[in-house]
Amino acid sequence: MPLAGLDNLLTPNNTAPLAFDSVDLSYGRWDSQHLYKIKDFAMLGEQYRASSESSLVCLATQTSVERLNSLPQVSANWHGPMSVAVFAASHEEFVILQYFVTYMRLCFPNIRENVTFHLLTPPDYEKLPRLVSISFNMRGKFDCQYPDRTLKALLKLRSLKSLQWRQRNPYPQNHMRNLARKGCQTKYTFLTDIDIVPSTNSVPLLNQFLKTANCSKNCAYVIPTFEIDVRASFPRSKYGLQRLMKKGLARPFHEKVFIYNQYATNFSKWLSSNTNDTEVSISHIVTNFEFLYEPFYIAIDSAPAHDERFTGYGFTRNSQVYEMHIAGYKFYVLTPVFTGHWGLQRKQARPAWREQQNNVNRRKFDVFKSEIFLRYKNDPRLLLQSKKNQILIK
Repeated sequence: MPLAGLDNLLTPNNTAPLAFDSVDLSYGRWDSQHLYKIKDFAMLGEQYRASSESSLVCLATQTSVERLNSLPQVSANWHGPMSVAVFAASHEEFVILQYFVTYMRLCFPNIRENVTFHLLTPPDYEKLPRLVSISFNMRGKFDCQYPDRTLKALLKLRSLKSLQWRQRNPYPQNHMRNLARKGCQTKYTFLTDIDIVPSTNSVPLLNQFLKTANCSKNCAYVIPTFEIDVRASFPRSKYGLQRLMKKGLARPFHEKVFIYNQYATNFSKWLSSNTNDTEVSISHIVTNFEFLYEPFYIAIDSAPAHDERFTGYGFTRNSQVYEMHIAGYKFYVLTPVFTGHWGLQRKQARPAWREQQNNVNRRKFDVFKSEIFLRYKNDPRLLLQSKKNQILIK
C-alpha cells in the first residue's frame, strides 16, 4: 500500500520540503581538474554522526541517479554509517534525485538515519534541460514495497537531450569513489559499488573483528563477492551461499565475464574455510596477486586515492588496487562475511562507446604504471628481469 506521506508530497498545496531543497548546485568545490563541482555532505543521515562514533567501519559507495534503487537493499543489510556519492548529470536528474531520496527516507528508516549523501555535477549542469516540478499523476507510483518501480517511473521524466549528454560523456567513477571515501568518518572504510549487497549482520561482525585487528597500515581486508541468480533469495549466511552454489544459483563475481577481476581472492579456499557465522576471521592471505585484480575491500582511508584521470569504463578500480600492490599492501580475505551482486552475468559484446572508453583508459594506464613504479621505487618488470638473469647464471 502506498505511503500516505509520499502522496502528500505530490499535492499542489503541499509545502513539505524535498531532499536537498536548500542545496544550491551553482556553488561547490571543484575537483582537482576543474571538471566537476562537488557538494560534500549535501544531506546528512539523522544518526550519521552517532553511528560513525559507535562504529569502526563505514560503507562508502557511489552511483548515478538511475542505479539508486539498489540502496534500499544495501541499507537493509548494512546497519551502520553509509557515505553515498551521487552523480546528478542534469537539473532533471537532480529533481528526480530529490523525489527519490525523499521517498527512500520516508520508506526506509535506516536510510533516513544512517545514509549521508554527497553530490557531483558536471560544469555545464546549468545548460542542460530543467525540470520545474513532477507531474501530479505520479501519485500512486510511490509505493514503499517497490523502489525499482518508483525510480523507473521518475526516470521517464528525463528529456532526450539529457540522455544524449549521458551517452557522450563518461561517468566519473573515480571522482565518485574518492568523494564517498572522504565522507566516511570512521577508522575503516568499506568501498563498494551501489549494486554490491553486503551479507546480513556484517556491521556488528566486522566491528568485533576490527577491534582486535593487528594490521592497520599497508593492509586491506577483502570481502569476497558472488553473483546470485535473480530466481534465488539473498543468502542469509555463508552456508546458505554454499547451498546456492551447489544448485548453480550463485558463483564467484565475474567468473564467466572477466575471471582476472576477482580470481586472486581464491574462492575455493574461502569456501572450504571456517563457516562459523558468529565470528569474522581471516580465511587466508592473497598470495597470487593478478594484474587487473579489483576486490571490494576494507582499509584505513590512508590507502592511495583513486586516480581521477580514469573516467568511464576500464582501469578505474583495478588501477587503484594495483597501486596498493606496488606500494606493498597485503590483502587478507575475511570469512564468513561476503557480498552479493544480482544476476549470473554472461559474456557479451561491449557497446562501441564502452570499448572506446576502455581503450582511452588503457593508454592512460601505461603512463600511470610508470608513475607509480617511480613513486614507490618498485618496478615488477625489473624484478622479473633479475630473476631471469639469476636463472641464466645458474
